[in-house]
Amino acid sequence: MKIKLIIVFVMFSSLVLGQKDEEGWTLQECIDYALENNLDVQRGRLTVQSADIDLQQSKRALLPDANITGDYSWNWGRSIDPTTNLFVDNQRIVTSNGTFLSSIPVFNGFNLRNTIKQNQSSFEAIQKDLETTKNNVVLNVITLYTNVLFNRELLENSKKQLNSTEQQLERTSRQVEAGALPKANLLDLLAQEATNELNVVTSENNYKLSKIQLKQALQLPPETNIDIIVPEINVEENLLDVTALEVYEIALNNMPEIQSADLNKESSEWAVKAAKGNLYPSVTLRAGFTTRYSDGSQQPVAFDDVFIDNPNGGDQVQLYNRVVFDDGTGIQAIDLPSRNASAFETIPVSDQLDDNLSRFIQFNLRIPIFNRFQTRAGIQQAVINQDRAAINVKDAKYQLWQTIEQAYIDVEAASKSYYASLKQVEAREESFRITKQRYELGALNFIDYQIAENDLFQSQSDLVRAKYDYIFRLKILDFYQGKPLNFN
Repeated sequence: MKIKLIIVFVMFSSLVLGQKDEEGWTLQECIDYALENNLDVQRGRLTVQSADIDLQQSKRALLPDANITGDYSWNWGRSIDPTTNLFVDNQRIVTSNGTFLSSIPVFNGFNLRNTIKQNQSSFEAIQKDLETTKNNVVLNVITLYTNVLFNRELLENSKKQLNSTEQQLERTSRQVEAGALPKANLLDLLAQEATNELNVVTSENNYKLSKIQLKQALQLPPETNIDIIVPEINVEENLLDVTALEVYEIALNNMPEIQSADLNKESSEWAVKAAKGNLYPSVTLRAGFTTRYSDGSQQPVAFDDVFIDNPNGGDQVQLYNRVVFDDGTGIQAIDLPSRNASAFETIPVSDQLDDNLSRFIQFNLRIPIFNRFQTRAGIQQAVINQDRAAINVKDAKYQLWQTIEQAYIDVEAASKSYYASLKQVEAREESFRITKQRYELGALNFIDYQIAENDLFQSQSDLVRAKYDYIFRLKILDFYQGKPLNFN
């Protein structure tokens, strides 16, 4: 039955993934899937859970504890009966003790309170680290998604060039057959067609590779074939309405890595206070009760007197004393020759536990005087960690500024590159149109035609590259401003 369920689940999963492949993936779907399945994100979630456990446990340290201890022992030879503190010779004694103890810290230099605050800050910092991991995953998906779009458009551009060459080859072939053009022109076009076919193959391989990289980033099963939905992207002239410093100030409040560094610094400050708490006296309240049992604890037993008739007449006389007692293995009876003889039995367990019960409440005071400078060393280490955390805050802010400044410069450069490429393509298209007309009329040789076509193809490829580079750089800047990361 379980095997059938597994087969059904696999078939259903394959069907769902198959439907997704047919429909294609949007950028948001890629991001959502990556955030759900990325292993770094999953590890981050486990780290958060572990930090939460530490936080909750530090809070529970304020609660009282409760423990029950007990022992059961056998003693032979000369020993002390724990219930009477008397020596017992050549006798086996079975003893048992039980204790219930509960304690609660009353004062410990606020160590526990400061530890709670330290763990609280650490927990929040780890949550921010998880957000940073998610942001890295999102940026990686956007990069790879944009790369797929870029390589797809390059492939389409290569196919258009090949199609143009094939059309020109057909016209040239007819002109050569009619004797209007030399055969060399046809051979040159055949060579150009082979070059264009190679460009298509290369572009197609790059496109497939970019899809594989995206699939691996999403951590899809190896057999899954991924395809993306091509969004409508309209690149309009975008004049930056913010400065790099304004973007940086926005990012300081939004970026989780900065918040994590600040929280780690806060946690280190509480750690210093917790370490200093070990210099103060501590007071603990303890309460409990204890009781014990020993089979060496005996009590006298009553005699059952036995009388016989007096042979000389008169009253009956006592012949012997019959003693009945419990030796732990059952009821026993012995006859003693004299009323002066004594017999004892073990006091019952319930009676001993009740008679030996003692209760106590105590305050324990601990005053640290000298512990080989361990407390001082702990404080010094905590201070060093605090200084290190402060440096990490400065470094995180500096790294953020470097990244934003570079991103801002990249956007400006990409914008200029894109609009320059756009003008270049317009000029190349017009130049190729004129060159093509002159070539078809026989007024231009093939070399000039080929140069014009290659220049057009190269300028179109440069435009595609500049376009997606500009789009990606804008998205990076939007990311640091907290704007939605999509192509709509």
